[in-house]
Amino acid sequence: MNILTIGNSFTDSLELYFPAAVQSARCDLHFERANFGGCELARHWSYIEAEERDVRCRIYQGGRKLRSILELRAWDVVTIQQASHDSWRPETFQPWAGNIIAYVKKHAPQAEVVIQQTWAYRADHPQLLPGSEWGVSQDEMYERLTENYTKLARDYKLRIIPTGYAVQLTRRNSERKFVNYDPALIDTLAWPDLPPQAGDVVGQCSWRKNPDTGELYLNRDLIHLNPRGQYLQACVWFAMLYGKKVSEIRLVPAELANSDVKFLQETAQQAVDEFQQVNQG
Repeated sequence: MNILTIGNSFTDSLELYFPAAVQSARCDLHFERANFGGCELARHWSYIEAEERDVRCRIYQGGRKLRSILELRAWDVVTIQQASHDSWRPETFQPWAGNIIAYVKKHAPQAEVVIQQTWAYRADHPQLLPGSEWGVSQDEMYERLTENYTKLARDYKLRIIPTGYAVQLTRRNSERKFVNYDPALIDTLAWPDLPPQAGDVVGQCSWRKNPDTGELYLNRDLIHLNPRGQYLQACVWFAMLYGKKVSEIRLVPAELANSDVKFLQETAQQAVDEFQQVNQG
């Protein structure tokens, strides 16, 4: 299968496990990414317009036009998604999503355009706390982004890869739940202490050195999938796009417990089996 993503870091996270998971199930994959970190649908469309206006303009994949990437190979699947920070805002989807879909269908007419449903941030993200600018909780962020992706899928008759639903299911089904904490705790921590972070497939905290001052600081990534989440994502994509059972994946990463791999595989399968019925009817 030839798969191209037009996305951002929320598909870059597939690099760690997805190709290896597919290979472990004895399937073939050619996987490429036309991604930019944090790239919104509107920005992707602005890049496409810029490339179309100027023959010399090449923005994607280190100096290639997206048109050329789409026409170079017989892609089976091309995925799109909104940037996570805009995913819950309905006004950020159109007309840019429709423009990109039409562009892909023009230059890769054989490809199926598929939407990846992104996910809600970890509960300790500042924008999900009471009094934040966004004014939404984790559940509200998830519900709103799901409404937006579902509407887009219905309008254009597209399938959805339910990565976000799988993330929510892990939060619901996990025996160990993520325990939020007082944000003031962060100011009291010193290396090697970390805030609580077990129980979620999103987020990873670590100490890093400031290259200018030489001092350590606590880096809190509260939006991206950690290795557990990246494995979950790989399983969801495999089951959804290959139409096979997640149990066919034989990849068991050394950094994940065997029991956790089993839980993540089962959750990914549940997400693929349930999502359309639960959210699309």
